[in-house]
Amino acid sequence: MFATAPAGAHGGPVVATDAGKVQGAVAGGVASWKGIPFAAPPVGDLRWRAPQPPAPWSGVREATAYGNDCMQLPFPSDAAPLGTPPAEDCLYVNVWRPAKARASARLPVIVWIYGGGFVNGGSSPPTYAGAALAKQGVVLVSFNYRLGRFGFFAHPQLTQRADGEALGNYGYMDQLAALRWVKRNVAAFGGDASNVTIVGESAGGMSVNALLTSPLAQGLFAKAVVLSGGDGTSPDPGLAAVEQVGVNFARAKGIAADDPHALEKLRALPADQVVDGMNLANRAPQDPSTYFGPFADGKVAVDAGAAFAAGRFARVPVMIGATSADIGGRTGFMVAGARSLARRLAAQGVPVYAYRFSYVADSIGQPGAQHASDIPYFFATVDVKYGAAATKKDVAMGRAMSAYLVNFAKKGDPNGRALPAWPRYAGDQDVIMDFAASGKPVAGRDPWGPEIDATTVAHAQ
Repeated sequence: MFATAPAGAHGGPVVATDAGKVQGAVAGGVASWKGIPFAAPPVGDLRWRAPQPPAPWSGVREATAYGNDCMQLPFPSDAAPLGTPPAEDCLYVNVWRPAKARASARLPVIVWIYGGGFVNGGSSPPTYAGAALAKQGVVLVSFNYRLGRFGFFAHPQLTQRADGEALGNYGYMDQLAALRWVKRNVAAFGGDASNVTIVGESAGGMSVNALLTSPLAQGLFAKAVVLSGGDGTSPDPGLAAVEQVGVNFARAKGIAADDPHALEKLRALPADQVVDGMNLANRAPQDPSTYFGPFADGKVAVDAGAAFAAGRFARVPVMIGATSADIGGRTGFMVAGARSLARRLAAQGVPVYAYRFSYVADSIGQPGAQHASDIPYFFATVDVKYGAAATKKDVAMGRAMSAYLVNFAKKGDPNGRALPAWPRYAGDQDVIMDFAASGKPVAGRDPWGPEIDATTVAHAQ
């Protein structure tokens, strides 16, 4: 059940969504609404189905606390620990806007898509809070999407009963449903539904690549930011191979491949048995495999790498980058992938702004910026991430990076007053913005470019 209260009972702002009214809260000059359902709980018969519309409610729904993050096994070393206990009922959206903004303000909208390898993550970590960005004149939206076997799963009996419904990539379907919710509802919160920027990191960045190329995402956003999302290459094993992975999982739970009630038994499994102990720390391949993850199904998700190469993608302004000590190092999948995608899109006339994040917080001291360490700087939540250990230099870098992001969301160009110039990327010039170890944004020719290109060519041979 959810809490209801008479409109204005607690002084929080009330907004009417297409499913009912929600009452938020105001703090520090920012209005926020949390835990708004954008789809029905994907439980019971809705497990492994495309997201369905939420049930409308009467009265005013209290929206001052995050809904549960999606079902998963958290792990202690997560760069952004969850703020809620995971649960299967998790399809909720959160909104922040400047408190004084009117509903008619038509502010730029930034939509955040979290990472976590498609098996971990959520919208509740304090590092992902949208207040600091909202103060800079945008509406920030975050949401949850299904993970692990809840988000990416196929089985022959699911296919037989699909009746034309999309299959397999339920987590991606949740992302599409959240973006459709934004398109329908964000104007009521003061946002401009025609000026939406999607931002994702790691698995979220891969999701942005998937959305840029998904036939179902057309018209849902106007700009995109890919943080450590690789080059867009997507596995395309074919539905039968992914179905076999589902059959393997069912067999591991004592459900035979030819059991006519296999789907009912799978949907009756307790949620923790579906997770089955899997998270980012221990998702090593099994034999036989019982989990595959996102795949190119041809309807919700295509092979993004091939689509980018063929020019089949949303031609919107894109910001692309990775951290200096990202997964795989300077010639690894993240750094080289960001470079490859920036060059590929720029060559097709797309406005691209490429970056590398080399800054390391003063309190850490180690050389090289690790995977995901750029997030609190783009969110301007450095003080939240590092607490009392955050230095003036740390905070200044966050102030600059978040300003670039907000400018990009406003006009498709990160440049603005009092910021070092960030040139649009062109392959022949090869100029990127380095958020440098010195604590300053510095634009210049990519010093790693020749090494990355040589290594990429060597691997291809």
